[in-house]
Amino acid sequence: MTMHVDSTLSSLPIAEDADRPVEIRIDGLQKTYKTERGSVEALSDINLEIRRREFVSLIGRSGCGKTTLLRIMAGLVAPTAGQVEVGGKSLWHNGTVDSSVIKRLGVVFQDANLFPWYSIEENIALPLKLRGVKKRERLERARELAGLVGLEKFLRSYPRELSGGMRQRAAIARALSDNPELLLMDEPFGALDALTREKMNLEIQRIALATEATVVFVTHDIEEAVFLGDRVVHLTPRPGRIKDIADVPLSRPRAMEVQTGQEFNTVVAELRASLNQEDDQ
Repeated sequence: MTMHVDSTLSSLPIAEDADRPVEIRIDGLQKTYKTERGSVEALSDINLEIRRREFVSLIGRSGCGKTTLLRIMAGLVAPTAGQVEVGGKSLWHNGTVDSSVIKRLGVVFQDANLFPWYSIEENIALPLKLRGVKKRERLERARELAGLVGLEKFLRSYPRELSGGMRQRAAIARALSDNPELLLMDEPFGALDALTREKMNLEIQRIALATEATVVFVTHDIEEAVFLGDRVVHLTPRPGRIKDIADVPLSRPRAMEVQTGQEFNTVVAELRASLNQEDDQ
């Protein structure tokens, strides 16, 4: 597998546990969009392996293909070429997604996308309802997950009655309702204020550890990417390619105070320098 890894970043200690099986394997992934003005290559030659229970952050400038890559991994956008495997099974077959693989995934977007006419309990349980799970069982699962994300006192509330951070907690709980092995998150905290975002960073770290899910997390924020990630993947724009993969040598659980430490700030500085190089090219 070919990786485009900057030598300064690759000198950091490796964060992933080599004994864990590979959860996601991406091989030669490409995505080209057809437009009235011609073809636009969004992603080119993406090769990446993510191990089980690993937390991987994706960063890059606007237009680098972060969201496109995540949506391909989520089964929402078909690749033009290449393969995506989840748990050893191909996600895409000739432009058609494998529904048995999709069941292993949970997805959270920047907008919580809760149904306003459903209570928080009903929103969390909705994927199970659509799958035909009995009401008692799905509501028990909703209550369990509400406790996990700190919403046990708001099960009968409606989305309009909750803050932005609380709505995102409900969206995360909904994504976890079917016990996914892989949680895909596309800038889920991008619309939140700084203090709420900080709190949610602590919460998603705790939730990932508690559920043992593999997490892929898209963000524009370098500090957030490093704080959350075991590794940080830097994509360059037009077309999106992997430039660097930075290992984050920090143990878990992480408190916000790690952001004042030398190891944290070394990784942040090297990623920022790598991003700034794009302006000079």
